[in-house]
Amino acid sequence: MNSYLHIILSTSAVFFFIMIVFRIFGKTELAQLSITDLVFVLLISNAVQNAMVGPDTSLLGGLVAASVLFFINMVLKRIKYRFPIFKKFMEGEPVILVYKGVINKANCRKVGITEDEILETIREHGSDSVDEVNSVILEADGNISVVSNEYKHHSIRKIKRRKTS
Repeated sequence: MNSYLHIILSTSAVFFFIMIVFRIFGKTELAQLSITDLVFVLLISNAVQNAMVGPDTSLLGGLVAASVLFFINMVLKRIKYRFPIFKKFMEGEPVILVYKGVINKANCRKVGITEDEILETIREHGSDSVDEVNSVILEADGNISVVSNEYKHHSIRKIKRRKTS
């Protein structure tokens, strides 16, 4: 039983360590994995495996570690749901990268996104240039949202039509 308590405590410590490190190094690490990032994540998981289960490589030891990970994840999701301030602390807030066709270079530097990456994302969303977008936002989950000027105009027209009906 003592070895399973060790697995529970070690797995918990590794989980929180990895979570804190990803929070410190930025949200783009998760949503936009390059080949290098993917290899990094795979190697990190392999590097910490032994720290979680120690010498116990049994099926039960692995299941205990996996159960602890699922449990911690479930508890954190419930806490984030009930306490939005905790969610904001754990995940951060959206960051505006482009507003009304102008790149916010300070925010881009802060989150480590280059102008080329913004332009690539804009093209992936069907626009040709920064001038064609109203905003580009790095969401708290690491995804990048692009709101084109065309979309905004359509939305405004639909809202105005509803009000006059």
